[in-house]
Amino acid sequence: MEKSNINHHISRQFNQEIEDIRNKVLRMGGLVQQQMEMAVQAIVQSDVELAEKVIQQDEDVNEMEKQIDEECMLILARRQPAAFDLRLLISVIKTIGDLERIGDQAERIARMAIQLQDIDQKANYHELEHLTELVKSMLSGALDAFARFSVDSALKTFKEDKKVDQEYVSIFRQLTAQMMEDPRNIKRALNVLNVNRSLERIGDHTCNICEYIIYTIKGEDVRHMSTDEMEEKIQN
Repeated sequence: MEKSNINHHISRQFNQEIEDIRNKVLRMGGLVQQQMEMAVQAIVQSDVELAEKVIQQDEDVNEMEKQIDEECMLILARRQPAAFDLRLLISVIKTIGDLERIGDQAERIARMAIQLQDIDQKANYHELEHLTELVKSMLSGALDAFARFSVDSALKTFKEDKKVDQEYVSIFRQLTAQMMEDPRNIKRALNVLNVNRSLERIGDHTCNICEYIIYTIKGEDVRHMSTDEMEEKIQN
């Protein structure tokens, strides 16, 4: 589905308000995605300056959430939208909440980078690389699905969370084994486990965004459904 439900209002101003909201959500998503990438890079490269930049950017993300939320509330009060428009605005309000939480997780990773920078074991942080790429791909897919109002893209991205969960468990097992083999690994392993958990949580928030996209387009609440149940619901 492209923009068949957008730009259909009698009021040109209403069209512009809706389009403006969507563009701001995408900009917020882009900023959050950048935050996550920089935070992990700060871990791998032991870059305190980059980590501090991520922490500072979190204020911008929080401000964007408040602005978009306020605009949505004004449209709801002024326009009293129904059907697709109402679902879109509800979904936007929920989406920016999840994007803000993704930003929080990125900030958390950045703070871990600052803690880890004194430990000279940078070569061992490779275990995070694959999980980071999986989560980056999920977030990018969700933002693309939102931009195009694509149910297929949202569902495809949602399914990718299974790979994220598998990688998360694999890293957890690796680091647990390292701690058991040598107690000197415990401090570093616990910090990396925290990063691992944050990346997994970002995947969960991205799944939520995919569910909101499906709700917007199909009018179906697919939260708490299995992938099979979700597919069946969408096809009906």
